Amino acid sequence: MNKITIAIDGYSSCGKSTLAKSLANKLNYIYVDTGAMYRAITLWCLDEDLIVNGNAQIEYIVNSLDQIHLSFDADNNNEVYLNGNNVSTQIRSMHISDNVSLVSSIKEVRNKLVAIQQDLGKSKGVVMDGRDIGTVVFPNAEIKIFMTADPKVRGKRRFDELKRSGVAVTVDEVLNNISKRDYKDTNREESPLVKAHDAITLDNTHMTPDEQLQFVLDHISKNWG
Repeated sequence: MNKITIAIDGYSSCGKSTLAKSLANKLNYIYVDTGAMYRAITLWCLDEDLIVNGNAQIEYIVNSLDQIHLSFDADNNNEVYLNGNNVSTQIRSMHISDNVSLVSSIKEVRNKLVAIQQDLGKSKGVVMDGRDIGTVVFPNAEIKIFMTADPKVRGKRRFDELKRSGVAVTVDEVLNNISKRDYKDTNREESPLVKAHDAITLDNTHMTPDEQLQFVLDHISKNWG
């Protein structure tokens, strides 16, 4: 089978990254976690005190984008490096989750990262997940998946993930974060989260990771095999 582009979009804590990683591994494709890019820039903004009490100093952020350099180690669990430092663990904190939608709504930030994402996937053979992959980054992707799940289920999954990582957080805090991110992601002016007209919906509320993987593999086989 000729290599294709697989775009996975959807709400936060739907397991997009888990599915995308499994697909990339199964197909021997490159996996790109675009959310990690936005999280890394959010970390940089917080470290530079460019986000205070939920307000971003947008002009300063935009003028400083050339100081932000991102790289990925695809051979080592796709670890994320910000200006040469491994930030893979730091970017998964609730503090980052609480602010990432603010940063990802900035047009110039999105333009910078979309250009990087398009370059990473220009040779196809890529699985990329995020919020606007099938609508903005790769509108001509051969396979598009839009993931969703019941918010309470998503919250419990995210809570369990954070708990395993040793993060002290309550279920209510996670549910509140998910609710706020859903609203911001779907209502922002720049590249809001929407389902591409040619995407297939994957509601994984009652599905295991293996069932989700098989669902997508069957879809690929049927439509591109």
